[in-house]
Amino acid sequence: MLGIDIGTSSVKASVMDASTRQCIASAQYPETEAEIIATQPGWAEQSPEVWWEQVQLAILKLHAQRKYDSKDIAAIGIAYQMHGLVMADKNQRVLRNSIIWCDSRAVETGDKAFAAIGKEKCLLHLLNSPGNFTASKLAWVKEHEPDLYAKTDKIMLPGDFIAMKLTNTITTSIAALSEGIFWDFQQNELSKDVLEYFQLDASIIPAVRPVFAEHGRIADDVAAALSLKKGIPVTYKAGDQPNNALSLNVLEPGEVAASAGTSGVIYGVSDQLTYDNGSRVNTFAHVNYTTAQKRLGVLLCINGTGIMNRWVRNISGDGLSYAQINDLAATIQPGSDGVMVFPFGNGAERMFNNKTLHANILGLDLNKHKNTHLFRAAQEGIAFAFRYGLDIMRENGMDPTVIRAGKANMFLSEVFSGCFANTLNIPLEMYDSDGSTGAALGAGLGAGIYSCPKEAFINMKPVQWIEPVMHRRYDEFYGQWLEQLHKQLN
Repeated sequence: MLGIDIGTSSVKASVMDASTRQCIASAQYPETEAEIIATQPGWAEQSPEVWWEQVQLAILKLHAQRKYDSKDIAAIGIAYQMHGLVMADKNQRVLRNSIIWCDSRAVETGDKAFAAIGKEKCLLHLLNSPGNFTASKLAWVKEHEPDLYAKTDKIMLPGDFIAMKLTNTITTSIAALSEGIFWDFQQNELSKDVLEYFQLDASIIPAVRPVFAEHGRIADDVAAALSLKKGIPVTYKAGDQPNNALSLNVLEPGEVAASAGTSGVIYGVSDQLTYDNGSRVNTFAHVNYTTAQKRLGVLLCINGTGIMNRWVRNISGDGLSYAQINDLAATIQPGSDGVMVFPFGNGAERMFNNKTLHANILGLDLNKHKNTHLFRAAQEGIAFAFRYGLDIMRENGMDPTVIRAGKANMFLSEVFSGCFANTLNIPLEMYDSDGSTGAALGAGLGAGIYSCPKEAFINMKPVQWIEPVMHRRYDEFYGQWLEQLHKQLN
């Protein structure tokens, strides 16, 4: 099974053996972090064609390891960065760069829709404000780039686009439509309110299929170029956070997953059509959502997570690797000797009602603080931001007793993982999984290789468990950080 994860920083691909559930090979492209195009403050775009190039190169890089026969791949699954907008004409040609998840230009557009449709109706039917999500981004293009909108045959999320390039078929799912704020959960259909308010033509929405289903078969020319067997089906597509939850077997009410890549997310599963009155956390259809058995993902997102860590490394790391920075951060005592980092420099933050706070560093003493203090303070500040968001989720009835995470990205840092568990005061259970292996397992479920998730995850065991043994000490540091945050918010 081949899993592809289209991240903001890079594309990762993995091949898994269906019988052992073990990852045989993994590859990433590019090795350095991919560019985010920001031609104006608050804007963030990437080229879909570059994603496609990266996907092909990652797959070929996988094959080059010669750890499997590429003709044995039976199914393909795709995970992707959520909320991006890809627009294509009737010949499946991309019309513009994708407006990606952390782009803030459509905040005002979404706010106007929220007011016009009505808060109560939006929250009851959409479970969210239209906010800065895909529907609002599309409406922004319609208003500001009407010629491009007029040429649009279909809109897609990033994973839909990669599936199109593989198969020449365009599909979507209820889960994908819900993350774009196109889905009416009460009526179980495309939202007439959203389409009518933005004056969008329903014909630009692709065919709707289940997440675990055939979304097309690989085209002959693509199969030849990528040394794959003809006709392999794409049997799974999911946003990166629902997919991360799947990879950790977080599928039932009360189970909670976390990730800390470019952005940071806590993602809990509910069986209720729940929503936050301030839309500070968001509710979407989970990968196993059906109209008969509701499974919703309640998502807290922090835009400025790994990107904050990267910025600190680029500014003061002097060529050090992330592993070296993590080791140096561990030489500093908890609390970073008074240095505080506020990691909110990657666009409008939903948990602050779409305010743009910018990143801040407070408490620097030029006579005693070194780059090592910044390394630790950045990771602590990110963990504190997670605590702030979790407290909002607790207000909405999500109170986890354990959080599962893949041992990847920022969770590779012992400093960050320990600070996360202690600041949130929740045990952290970590697994050897990532987005691409989750997508591969999803492909197995969608292709019927596994009859149910229990069968897919039969060999799943944690690789590390962290208990919050220092939570009282971290409570003190978090309280000081929170006091300064309130001053910024006010």
